[in-house]
Amino acid sequence: MNKIAFYIMNSKGYYVLKNFIEKFGTSSIDYIVSSEDKNIQKDFFDEIKSVAQKENIKFFSRFDDFVNIEKSFLGYKFAIGWRWLIKDEKNLIVFHDSLLPKYRGFAPLVNCLVNNEKTGGVTALFASSEYDKGDIIAQKSFKISYPIKINEAIEKIEPLYFELVDEIYSKIQNDYALKATKQDEGAATYSLWLDSEDYFIDWSWSAKKIKRFVDAVSYPYDNAKANLNGEIIKFIDVEIVEDVLVEHRDRHIGKVIFIKDGIPIVVCSDGLIGLKEIRDKDDNEMFINFRSRFK
Repeated sequence: MNKIAFYIMNSKGYYVLKNFIEKFGTSSIDYIVSSEDKNIQKDFFDEIKSVAQKENIKFFSRFDDFVNIEKSFLGYKFAIGWRWLIKDEKNLIVFHDSLLPKYRGFAPLVNCLVNNEKTGGVTALFASSEYDKGDIIAQKSFKISYPIKINEAIEKIEPLYFELVDEIYSKIQNDYALKATKQDEGAATYSLWLDSEDYFIDWSWSAKKIKRFVDAVSYPYDNAKANLNGEIIKFIDVEIVEDVLVEHRDRHIGKVIFIKDGIPIVVCSDGLIGLKEIRDKDDNEMFINFRSRFK
């Protein structure tokens, strides 16, 4: 039997693992490596570990010493949601949250949604020395309709991950050669990693783009943020509000212009957004007064 090893994180890795075991059984997996992710509210590390332990599959955190296991393993390795270098690139297949060569790098689905892309997808590719530049084995796509929150997009993309894993592993089982094609370098774009500063709203954006950003970094991510009177405010849910003519708009971006039915309405560079739900850093719901300005 041709066994594989999984390097998996987040809900997509957990989804694939559960479905893989259901179809192919635990004997098809040699070992699993996972890692916690402090940048999101729900990282599924415990769930992945629990499945591995329940099914008696060798499990490692990325901080564990499994060098000898890794070196001795000669089969294919599948990396899903993985964000670190895997030293041995031989037989390493990476599953990436975009239709490469667009959105190489990190948080591709987030940036795809912020940019109002109408199509998203997953790419399976051979690993290379430069991230996400390897030859493409296969791709799956899905249509995107807005508004859409990141958890909804993840629910749409998870089955595509397993479809690719299913197709590729079935070929490996039957000793079929995995054909791959080179990427078009001229069409490549790069999506950078996110840190805590990147969750703050860019008030130079239009109301529509801010709405997409708030939705794209909502649960399980850490939510969009802004500063108000020296306090960090989390934006849980916002809506687009019909615009009005604002005199000297550029000087008033980020200010509350109205409070309608208890919802603060904020001036953007183009358009208005209503703050349907905002919370403080301790996750308590907030109600702000009329003279408020977000920065």
